[in-house]
Amino acid sequence: MAIPDRVEADLQRYIVITGCSGGGKSTLLAELSRRGHAVVEEPGRRIVAEETRAGGVALPWLDMAAFARRAAEVALADRATVPAGPSPVFFDRGLIDAAAALEHATGEPAPVALGAAHRYHRRVFFTPPWPEIYRRDGERRHNLASAIAEYDRLIDAYAALGYEPVILPKLPVADRADFLLGALCR
Repeated sequence: MAIPDRVEADLQRYIVITGCSGGGKSTLLAELSRRGHAVVEEPGRRIVAEETRAGGVALPWLDMAAFARRAAEVALADRATVPAGPSPVFFDRGLIDAAAALEHATGEPAPVALGAAHRYHRRVFFTPPWPEIYRRDGERRHNLASAIAEYDRLIDAYAALGYEPVILPKLPVADRADFLLGALCR
Protein backbone atom coordinates (compact mmCIF):
# COMPACT_ATOMS: atom_id res chain seq x y z
CA MET A 1 0.00 0.00 0.00
CA ALA A 2 1.45 3.39 -0.99
CA ILE A 3 1.79 6.16 1.56
CA PRO A 4 -0.07 9.34 0.52
CA ASP A 5 2.27 12.21 -0.43
CA ARG A 6 1.14 14.44 2.46
CA VAL A 7 1.75 11.68 4.99
CA GLU A 8 5.17 10.93 3.49
CA ALA A 9 6.06 14.63 3.66
CA ASP A 10 5.02 14.74 7.32
CA LEU A 11 7.21 11.73 8.07
CA GLN A 12 10.19 13.63 6.75
CA ARG A 13 9.49 16.78 8.74
CA TYR A 14 8.51 15.23 12.11
CA ILE A 15 11.91 14.95 13.80
CA VAL A 16 12.35 13.39 17.23
CA ILE A 17 15.05 14.37 19.68
CA THR A 18 15.14 11.80 22.45
CA GLY A 19 17.67 10.00 24.58
CA CYS A 20 19.00 10.18 28.07
CA SER A 21 17.07 12.23 30.55
CA GLY A 22 19.21 15.19 31.53
CA GLY A 23 21.28 14.91 28.34
CA GLY A 24 20.51 18.37 26.96
CA LYS A 25 17.36 17.81 24.88
CA SER A 26 15.46 20.82 26.16
CA THR A 27 18.47 23.09 25.75
CA LEU A 28 18.93 21.89 22.17
CA LEU A 29 15.25 22.41 21.38
CA ALA A 30 15.42 25.93 22.79
CA GLU A 31 18.34 26.62 20.43
CA LEU A 32 16.39 25.24 17.46
CA SER A 33 13.42 27.41 18.43
CA ARG A 34 15.70 30.45 18.73
CA ARG A 35 16.77 29.74 15.14
CA GLY A 36 13.16 29.86 13.99
CA HIS A 37 12.30 26.15 13.90
CA ALA A 38 9.01 24.81 15.21
CA VAL A 39 9.43 22.74 18.37
CA VAL A 40 7.07 20.67 20.49
CA GLU A 41 7.82 20.50 24.21
CA GLU A 42 8.26 17.18 25.98
CA PRO A 43 4.93 15.59 26.95
CA GLY A 44 6.34 14.23 30.21
CA ARG A 45 7.32 17.57 31.70
CA ARG A 46 3.94 19.06 30.75
CA ILE A 47 2.13 16.12 32.35
CA VAL A 48 4.18 16.35 35.55
CA ALA A 49 3.39 20.06 35.83
CA GLU A 50 -0.35 19.48 35.25
CA GLU A 51 -0.59 16.47 37.58
CA THR A 52 1.33 18.27 40.32
CA ARG A 53 -0.94 21.32 40.06
CA ALA A 54 -4.06 19.16 40.12
CA GLY A 55 -2.89 16.73 42.80
CA GLY A 56 -3.02 13.88 40.28
CA VAL A 57 -1.23 10.55 40.36
CA ALA A 58 -0.20 10.11 36.70
CA LEU A 59 3.38 10.82 37.75
CA PRO A 60 6.33 8.57 36.92
CA TRP A 61 7.23 8.11 40.59
CA LEU A 62 3.63 7.30 41.61
CA ASP A 63 2.01 5.46 38.68
CA MET A 64 4.33 4.93 35.72
CA ALA A 65 1.69 3.13 33.65
CA ALA A 66 -0.81 5.99 34.02
CA PHE A 67 1.94 8.50 33.25
CA ALA A 68 3.03 6.58 30.12
CA ARG A 69 -0.55 6.23 28.87
CA ARG A 70 -1.06 9.94 29.34
CA ALA A 71 2.25 10.69 27.57
CA ALA A 72 1.08 8.61 24.60
CA GLU A 73 -2.18 10.58 24.46
CA VAL A 74 -0.32 13.90 24.60
CA ALA A 75 2.20 12.79 21.94
CA LEU A 76 -0.65 11.79 19.61
CA ALA A 77 -2.41 15.12 20.23
CA ASP A 78 0.85 16.98 19.56
CA ARG A 79 1.17 15.27 16.18
CA ALA A 80 -2.43 16.08 15.32
CA THR A 81 -2.02 19.79 16.06
CA VAL A 82 1.19 20.41 14.10
CA PRO A 83 0.37 22.87 11.35
CA ALA A 84 0.67 21.68 7.77
CA GLY A 85 3.60 22.89 5.74
CA PRO A 86 7.04 21.92 4.54
CA SER A 87 9.07 23.13 7.52
CA PRO A 88 10.57 20.64 9.98
CA VAL A 89 9.01 20.22 13.41
CA PHE A 90 11.27 19.06 16.24
CA PHE A 91 9.67 16.96 18.98
CA ASP A 92 11.19 16.74 22.47
CA ARG A 93 10.59 13.00 22.77
CA GLY A 94 7.95 11.22 20.76
CA LEU A 95 5.21 8.65 20.86
CA ILE A 96 7.72 5.80 20.85
CA ASP A 97 9.20 7.14 24.11
CA ALA A 98 5.78 6.92 25.76
CA ALA A 99 5.15 3.47 24.28
CA ALA A 100 8.53 2.19 25.50
CA ALA A 101 7.77 3.52 28.99
CA LEU A 102 4.37 1.81 28.91
CA GLU A 103 5.94 -1.47 27.85
CA HIS A 104 8.52 -1.18 30.63
CA ALA A 105 5.83 -0.43 33.24
CA THR A 106 3.23 -3.00 32.16
CA GLY A 107 4.80 -5.49 29.76
CA GLU A 108 2.34 -4.40 27.04
CA PRO A 109 4.10 -4.47 23.63
CA ALA A 110 3.06 -0.90 22.88
CA PRO A 111 6.03 0.30 20.75
CA VAL A 112 5.27 -2.03 17.86
CA ALA A 113 1.57 -1.16 17.64
CA LEU A 114 1.95 2.58 18.09
CA GLY A 115 5.21 2.84 16.17
CA ALA A 116 3.87 1.26 13.01
CA ALA A 117 0.85 3.55 12.87
CA HIS A 118 2.54 6.86 13.71
CA ARG A 119 5.93 7.32 12.06
CA TYR A 120 8.50 10.10 12.34
CA HIS A 121 11.56 11.01 10.28
CA ARG A 122 13.76 7.93 9.77
CA ARG A 123 16.62 9.51 11.70
CA VAL A 124 16.00 9.92 15.42
CA PHE A 125 18.45 12.05 17.36
CA PHE A 126 19.64 10.79 20.75
CA THR A 127 21.26 12.77 23.51
CA PRO A 128 23.62 10.30 25.16
CA PRO A 129 24.18 10.02 28.90
CA TRP A 130 26.14 13.09 29.97
CA PRO A 131 26.94 12.81 33.71
CA GLU A 132 28.61 16.22 33.80
CA ILE A 133 25.33 18.03 33.05
CA TYR A 134 22.80 15.57 34.56
CA ARG A 135 20.73 17.16 37.33
CA ARG A 136 17.70 16.04 39.26
CA ASP A 137 14.88 18.52 39.72
CA GLY A 138 11.24 18.57 40.75
CA GLU A 139 10.17 16.94 37.49
CA ARG A 140 13.20 14.66 37.10
CA ARG A 141 13.44 12.69 40.31
CA HIS A 142 15.17 9.55 39.01
CA ASN A 143 18.91 9.01 39.24
CA LEU A 144 21.41 8.82 36.40
CA ALA A 145 21.47 5.01 36.44
CA SER A 146 17.70 4.95 35.81
CA ALA A 147 18.10 7.55 33.06
CA ILE A 148 20.75 5.41 31.37
CA ALA A 149 18.53 2.31 31.58
CA GLU A 150 15.73 4.31 29.91
CA TYR A 151 18.17 5.50 27.22
CA ASP A 152 19.13 1.90 26.45
CA ARG A 153 15.46 0.89 26.17
CA LEU A 154 14.79 3.81 23.80
CA ILE A 155 17.73 2.99 21.53
CA ASP A 156 16.42 -0.59 21.29
CA ALA A 157 12.79 0.46 20.74
CA TYR A 158 13.53 2.94 17.94
CA ALA A 159 16.00 0.59 16.24
CA ALA A 160 13.50 -2.29 16.39
CA LEU A 161 10.98 -0.09 14.57
CA GLY A 162 13.42 0.61 11.74
CA TYR A 163 14.58 4.06 12.79
CA GLU A 164 18.19 5.16 12.37
CA PRO A 165 19.48 6.32 15.75
CA VAL A 166 21.90 9.25 15.47
CA ILE A 167 23.86 9.92 18.65
CA LEU A 168 24.37 13.64 19.17
CA PRO A 169 27.89 14.63 20.16
CA LYS A 170 28.55 16.27 23.51
CA LEU A 171 29.19 19.77 22.17
CA PRO A 172 28.15 23.32 23.03
CA VAL A 173 24.48 23.77 22.12
CA ALA A 174 25.05 25.84 18.95
CA ASP A 175 27.46 23.23 17.61
CA ARG A 176 25.09 20.44 18.56
CA ALA A 177 22.26 22.16 16.65
CA ASP A 178 24.53 22.59 13.62
CA PHE A 179 25.40 18.88 13.77
CA LEU A 180 21.72 17.86 13.93
CA LEU A 181 20.66 20.14 11.08
CA GLY A 182 23.57 18.91 8.97
CA ALA A 183 22.68 15.28 9.66
CA LEU A 184 19.15 15.89 8.38
CA CYS A 185 20.55 16.91 4.99
CA ARG A 186 22.55 13.71 4.48
